[in-house]
Amino acid sequence: MSRNLRTAEIQSFDEMVKQAYQGEGKIRMSTRVKTGVRGTSHRFTVVGRGIATPRITQTDVVPMNVSYTNATATIEDWNAPEYTDIFDQQKVNFDEQRVLAMVIAKAISRREDQLLIDAMTAATPVGTVSDDEGGTNTNLNTAKYRKAKQLLDQQGVMQEDRYLLVHANNIFGLLGDTTATSADFATIRALVNGQVETWLGFTSMMFENRDEGGLPVSSSIRTGYAYHGGAMGAIGHAVGIEFRTEINYIAEKTSWLANGLFSAGSVTIDPNGLVDMNMNETGV
Repeated sequence: MSRNLRTAEIQSFDEMVKQAYQGEGKIRMSTRVKTGVRGTSHRFTVVGRGIATPRITQTDVVPMNVSYTNATATIEDWNAPEYTDIFDQQKVNFDEQRVLAMVIAKAISRREDQLLIDAMTAATPVGTVSDDEGGTNTNLNTAKYRKAKQLLDQQGVMQEDRYLLVHANNIFGLLGDTTATSADFATIRALVNGQVETWLGFTSMMFENRDEGGLPVSSSIRTGYAYHGGAMGAIGHAVGIEFRTEINYIAEKTSWLANGLFSAGSVTIDPNGLVDMNMNETGV
């Protein structure tokens, strides 16, 4: 039996993995992404604010002295390998290939999400929404949305490209808020199918429990994040090696080794565009 796969077969599997990867990752599309990074780190430039001054006739102008600082993302290498015999030509099964492709893609996309979550966790945000916002020891509620909006508005953060990362337990709490479940709120499908997509300018992303860590929780307090995203957003993601797959036959294992690889790092570029949101999950 040949131990060589045709190029077309490898490319087909690689395409399956990439399609699954693109459909699974949640946070990357909302961040400032730099691809093709060489080396072990990448610096995102942060340009400070300037203040206009009155013009006085026949006097020298005074420079604004705008500050330039850097936020550095450290590149890390990751892989998601699995031994398998499903590429043996006598046994190949399209559904099994698809399942393996999904497993590899999800592992990589979850890790990429975690790099971005960890970068937010490590930063000092411009403000924090207390778990007592909107009541004592409260879960996610409409008052927390309003407070997060206020904190970003005070910094002059653009209204577009605002995002909110929350846990499934927090959406559960929000759906118990009578304001959230009123008829007016049904336009964002909270009553129709339990989804909270966009409200007060925030596009919400819901996360499940994750072995990689997920959104941090201490005792019963879960931390979520409201932030400004997009190409000029507060969160940076530097990619050294774009996600790709390798398939090799390992004689010692008498099996094929399918592996997903990527190299990337994340950093909070501008803390003024980041707000921590504390939510009490007691009883959830």
